[in-house]
Amino acid sequence: MTNPPGISCALKMTLTHSAKDTTTAFILRTKVHGLKHAFSPYKSKTQRLFWLLAIFVCLGLLFTWSRNRILYLLSYPAVTKIYLVWSHNMTFPAITFCNQNLLRVSSLTKADLYHSGYWMDIMHLNHTVNRQSVSMLKHSRHRERMLHLLDFSNYSPPPDYQFSTTEMIDRLGHQLEDMLLDCRFRGENCTYKNFTPIYTRYGKCYTFNSGLDGNPLLTTLKGGTGNGLEIMLDIQQDEYLPVWGDTDETSYEAGIKVQIHSQDEPPFIDQLGFGVAPGFQTFVSCQQQLLQYLPPPWGDCRSEPMDSEYFSTYSITACRIDCETRYLLENCNCRMVHMPGTSTVCTPEQYKDCADPALDFLVEKDNDYCVCETPCNMTRYGKELSMVKIPSKASAKYLAKKFNKTEQYIADNILVLDIFFEALNYEKIEQKKAYEVAGLLGDIGGQMGLFIGASVLTILEIFDYLYEVFKDKVLGYLLRKRRPQRSASDNLVIVLPVLLCMHKKEEMFFVCVDVFIISVVFFYCFWIVLLNAACILPFVFGSNSGK
Repeated sequence: MTNPPGISCALKMTLTHSAKDTTTAFILRTKVHGLKHAFSPYKSKTQRLFWLLAIFVCLGLLFTWSRNRILYLLSYPAVTKIYLVWSHNMTFPAITFCNQNLLRVSSLTKADLYHSGYWMDIMHLNHTVNRQSVSMLKHSRHRERMLHLLDFSNYSPPPDYQFSTTEMIDRLGHQLEDMLLDCRFRGENCTYKNFTPIYTRYGKCYTFNSGLDGNPLLTTLKGGTGNGLEIMLDIQQDEYLPVWGDTDETSYEAGIKVQIHSQDEPPFIDQLGFGVAPGFQTFVSCQQQLLQYLPPPWGDCRSEPMDSEYFSTYSITACRIDCETRYLLENCNCRMVHMPGTSTVCTPEQYKDCADPALDFLVEKDNDYCVCETPCNMTRYGKELSMVKIPSKASAKYLAKKFNKTEQYIADNILVLDIFFEALNYEKIEQKKAYEVAGLLGDIGGQMGLFIGASVLTILEIFDYLYEVFKDKVLGYLLRKRRPQRSASDNLVIVLPVLLCMHKKEEMFFVCVDVFIISVVFFYCFWIVLLNAACILPFVFGSNSGK
């Protein structure tokens, strides 16, 4: 059974009028500026063309500015801000110091020289004396004793004797109970028991306020001298090894090496320490600096925990020591005394033939093996040093009498180190994102309002219009599909009224409006989707890569 031609035409006209009404209502109510003028039946063609041109120009400017903002966001800009933060109390840093001399000459034994003389470059590998090195002892006060110790003609090591490099360095290193003449923290007395022994490339060193001895970290309540650590040391120059060659174990300098660092990072004193000379009182004014960096793609810092069996907290020094340890284990099958772990400690022969040259090469020339990234959070201490000479002529005799030494000994061996906070504040240096998604949406929202007068609600209006148009088109398609086949005469009767309807000037006008609005809406929605994808996807993948 076929539908009458009149009914088909009525359906067609109903659908057409529905689309026309939807488009008309959208044009009249939309907040997109200019659209109602571009398709107003009361405007002349020139006016409509002008408004159409204005719409396209504004859309072009909107897309151009939006693209610039997106590209700026995708460049991941960052800005550095510096704050000065005041505090009621501050944790005092860890203070590590080492004597420039590795081994005390007066404590050397024949067994020590037998096993380590080659390392010190005073003996050959076959335990015969290096005559060129011994000739340098001609004017040394230790000449007779050293020559006696170096006589191995009738010597053989005890059968039960087991040489240990760690034990030798611990025993022959400068002992703090002998070096420390006076110690005060915040005006109160302290002793060598307040220091923790630690090994570095300088041998046996000592750390104050390390946090490793089970005691709580010390704090300070004021800035200025007298409110920090003040120590008087005897560097014991008479105990220095004679210099008989260019070795890492003999020092040309006299004094101590000092590093100020946080308790979360190990000392790296041979690279980061500063020197303090005898005969001077050295004042070190500190300021704590808390640095916070951004991970990739905004910055270059490392946010992942440290993948190490030796250290739990990542820092540049921990990374360097970990890397150097692995390098020596790979190349020398041993580690130095100051390196962490339970692997075999290098013998003196391995120190001289492999460990020292390998580590020197790694530190000075190989810049690719140990590449350590900056941690995202780190503590640093800025320093300002000043010195005055001690002893004065007025105090030389008093100090000589007090410590039972000569005035010359006091001038050559005594130093005072005073470390304190300049003020009870710290500097916070923070790297922040200069531009984020919220800023991008705000900028684009402002550009949308400026150029086309649109907002988020306008986008909802567009989607509502698309839904109405889509519903009308789908409904018309389903009705046409459900109509049965008709004879040619029936089709002719139906097609003629439809053609008459579709060729009306008013209907053609709204068809053009539909095409234009749908095109604009399509590109507009496509741009919004592209914008969201450009904003969200890089941050999703960027956050994954920065973890």
